[in-house]
Amino acid sequence: MSATTRVSPLARVSGVFVHLFERLLPEPFVFALLLSVLTAVLAFIFAPHHSLPVVLGGWYQGIFTIFPFAFQMVLILVTGYALTSSAPVSAFLRWLAGVPKTPRAAVALTLALSMIMVGLNWGFGLVASAVFSREIAKRHRLDFAWLLAAAYTGFLMFPPGLSSSIALAQATPGSPLNIVQKLTGQVVPLSQSLLSPFNYVPVIVLFIVLPWLFSRMEPPPEETQPADQAKLAEEDQLVIHSRAAGIAGRLDRAWILNLVFVAAAFGYLGMRMAAGTFHLDINSLILIFLAAGLLLHWTPVAYVEAMNSAARVTGSLLLQYPVYGGIMGMMTATGLAGVIAQWFIAFSTTRTLPFWGYISSIIISLFVPSGGGHWAVQGPFIVPAAQALHVNMAAAAQGVGYGEAVANMIQPFWALPLLAIAGIGMRRVMGFTVISFLVSFVVFGAALLFLV
Repeated sequence: MSATTRVSPLARVSGVFVHLFERLLPEPFVFALLLSVLTAVLAFIFAPHHSLPVVLGGWYQGIFTIFPFAFQMVLILVTGYALTSSAPVSAFLRWLAGVPKTPRAAVALTLALSMIMVGLNWGFGLVASAVFSREIAKRHRLDFAWLLAAAYTGFLMFPPGLSSSIALAQATPGSPLNIVQKLTGQVVPLSQSLLSPFNYVPVIVLFIVLPWLFSRMEPPPEETQPADQAKLAEEDQLVIHSRAAGIAGRLDRAWILNLVFVAAAFGYLGMRMAAGTFHLDINSLILIFLAAGLLLHWTPVAYVEAMNSAARVTGSLLLQYPVYGGIMGMMTATGLAGVIAQWFIAFSTTRTLPFWGYISSIIISLFVPSGGGHWAVQGPFIVPAAQALHVNMAAAAQGVGYGEAVANMIQPFWALPLLAIAGIGMRRVMGFTVISFLVSFVVFGAALLFLV
């Protein structure tokens, strides 16, 4: 955009939010610590179980309960990043990043691509959109935070998409998170949730509106903060350091070892598919990323170097996820999440329950930003209310998911992997995603009020 290009009104509005977030929002780790203090204070005031031992016990249990999930997220991040650094995938991403000719077109493509990929699978979409953003940033001189905000906005498609943890759990008999079945004996098929108008209409609207809006949010030249293109290129340059000689070197480059692991991984997944028990969850996604990465890097030493390069982005996750685990633990142990949910359910009607469940979900998601964990604490209150008021059970459940999706636009928990891959701070990115928050808040809320 030239210096004489007129700045759009939307760019001015987003510029105000960027300025405010850069001045007011602390570092993500500090934000998590402040949120921990706020959770404890609210628990002591409002929660039914607010004694000091309960609060501290829930906090301690939460810290260590989240470890398996945190490690899963780290593995998704590094295996997905290593996969995208392979020669075939890198070549495809470079070609695709060269398609748009202007910064606005590049940002619109990034957002649309992110929405599609996250809609198919959230883990793949989160990693792939971040890596694609780096490729875009190498070719276009544009504001990097604007670009990363577009990539993260695609995460709105997680709850209404094919990997929606809430929708899949309610459609799976016997699932630990199938709260609808536990409390009512019903199973909610995907045809009633993901394939209903209240779900696919807002998806279509956002897919059309958000890329256009983001293309109008380009900062003026004097405020643009582009990525360091040379640094990105250097970081993405995979160098094989191991040059061991003799038997050790031959084993390091023994491609047959990679193929044995790949055959075992895909053989196991094939057996699950043949038996009809396969579900694309976090563990299976990690296995697919790992096997595909081994195959495309071809030799063990090449994959080790790719993983070493990918591991450099995990520090922020290892630091902050335990803190959020403590927050979730306090919310669950004290009953604070249930209190918040009941506040809104108390004045809900048959028409408005999904909407007010959605609003309460946005608030709870600021403290419990996890699809499965979030549903586990709010579902037991939403489901009985929906049953008593004869409300569409799928809409009530999906409303909780939509609330999480919208809250994610102003809650940095799920942005951490993307920001880590991109190597950029949170403040400026969140200044742009607040627009995503406002737009998606209206679109999903309207769908729950008028399409259920």
